[in-house]
Amino acid sequence: MKALFAKYKSVIKFMLTFLGVYIALSVSYGFYLDLSDGSLYYPDYFTNLVGVQTSELLEFFGYQSEVIKHPDEPSLKLILNGEYLARIVEGCNAFSVIILFIAFIIAFAGTFKSTAVYIVAGSVLIYSINILRIGILAIGLYLFPKYEEVLHNVVFPGVIYGLVFLLWVIWVNRFSKLKKKHG
Repeated sequence: MKALFAKYKSVIKFMLTFLGVYIALSVSYGFYLDLSDGSLYYPDYFTNLVGVQTSELLEFFGYQSEVIKHPDEPSLKLILNGEYLARIVEGCNAFSVIILFIAFIIAFAGTFKSTAVYIVAGSVLIYSINILRIGILAIGLYLFPKYEEVLHNVVFPGVIYGLVFLLWVIWVNRFSKLKKKHG
């Protein structure tokens, strides 16, 4: 048993670290969502911010855009040129994706400084690309409504998860301690 543990020590350490960080951040995020219920920002601060920033981006692209509170559920209605196109729900704010990203980076940590900088820079990039993704999705839904399912369920999740995967690959190959041990 000891030999087996020694052989897979780095894999076990990665899995335990990843799961520990992921669970801790997810539970913390759950508490944040619980505390946000009924707050000034609807449905929660970060989802509200994503909605407002997406609307501003669409305005920048020349569309008339607004987000309004959905009367029946914790979401925002995205209106583009007077047409209700989509709901922005908590899952649209990319925080769950950022938590997944952070857990992986910490599990393959490099130096404290490089890990912290990469987490901040990667999280900002994921958040920013997510705003752009929602804006382009809204324009796509407006111009090509018959492709809603493919755009929403295939193309645009692929963009955000593809970005996270690319950031992970860059991290492992350039900055993690794993690279330094085997490189």
